[in-house]
Amino acid sequence: MEKFIDLHVHSNCSDGTYSPTELVRYAKEKGLSAFALTDHDTTEGIAEALSAAREYDMELIPGIELSTNYEGRDIHMLGLGIDTNNMDFQKKLLAFQDSRDIRNQKIIERLREYGIDISHEKMLKEFRDGVWTRAHFGRYLLDHGYVKDMNDAFNKYIGDKAPCFVPREKVTPFQAVSLIHEGGGYAVLAHPLLYHFKSGGLEKLVNQLCEFGLDGLEAIYSTNRFSDDSNMKLLAKRHSLKITGGSDFHGSNKPFIDLGSGRGNLKIPYELWLLLTQDPPHWTTE
Repeated sequence: MEKFIDLHVHSNCSDGTYSPTELVRYAKEKGLSAFALTDHDTTEGIAEALSAAREYDMELIPGIELSTNYEGRDIHMLGLGIDTNNMDFQKKLLAFQDSRDIRNQKIIERLREYGIDISHEKMLKEFRDGVWTRAHFGRYLLDHGYVKDMNDAFNKYIGDKAPCFVPREKVTPFQAVSLIHEGGGYAVLAHPLLYHFKSGGLEKLVNQLCEFGLDGLEAIYSTNRFSDDSNMKLLAKRHSLKITGGSDFHGSNKPFIDLGSGRGNLKIPYELWLLLTQDPPHWTTE
């Protein structure tokens, strides 16, 4: 019997709505053999998820999703198989979190300029003092009646081309690859087609990331359509990269994306995780 996994999942320690324990229970209910908890810029939920995974006989892959800036775009790097007890990794992760905090304050300032009644204190009242993402701002805008849904929030205010968008500062995807490797993990470019590069742009980024030891490409993803999976697999093959897959599950913050199955037909074989880990990562040396 073929086993299936999900290598891109978020909890309420970042911008998901399920707790780490609830994710483990739901993954078991969905019949998954394993999943990776990949919260944005934090490993806060890993310990709880590992504890629940032992209770429910589920394989939990410690992970993270680092948000970076490249030529004005938000580029996300997945770290899979992270050693969360690595103190050097955790110290350097603080720099990523500081960068996000600075960006979030600037987003608040931009939103206020557009007539939104928002402040750091108001955000704290509604969301835990953890890692905020743009989804938190979208939820604030929705809950306070400024937009009709989350897509509206991104289109009008906080999307990459919207007036209140603020790129991350001084954090590059190349730094993210190095940090993931220092944490003992495998570095994977997340959802490559979501960046909407013009001709040759994605190939250029992947080529540059490979120079820093990129390990894989998230070729199977919830929003891929038609020949997207095949094209991303070919891109990975051209650069001798492994492929991974993930739903990018966020609970009710992305209500049309389900754990393990994405929009209904996502199937990620467990073999992909084995293939990623069976060879030494590109960055290791004898």
